[in-house]
Amino acid sequence: MPPYRNLKAWEHAQRLAIECVKAARRFPEYEQDALADQFRRAAYSVPINIAEGSARKGSREYKRFLDIASGSLAELETILGIAKELGYIPPADYVRLDTQASETGKTLYGLLRKIGAAAAKGRKDQG
Repeated sequence: MPPYRNLKAWEHAQRLAIECVKAARRFPEYEQDALADQFRRAAYSVPINIAEGSARKGSREYKRFLDIASGSLAELETILGIAKELGYIPPADYVRLDTQASETGKTLYGLLRKIGAAAAKGRKDQG
């Protein structure tokens, strides 16, 4: 597997995390310790888990970290929608971030499928 920095999924996730953290700074002060913090943690989790998984030995371990990244992306998208509805994110910024999240999800899903197939093959070979 190529180094994580060469993975499209990681590149998309890294860009998305940076943009989400910038957006979280604009949340109201009373949300900085709650929703904004959760938004930042979910955003950080996606590229961090892709990177950590790629450093693990074996495709089953890698897939586990990609599953965590996928869950964090779903959390991020949910918070993004809540923030939009509460007026914390302007509509144009929401569309841009939602598009980035969708693109990240597509590339992450592709990587998950590839690693999942390798993990399944490894289980068959061991059986």
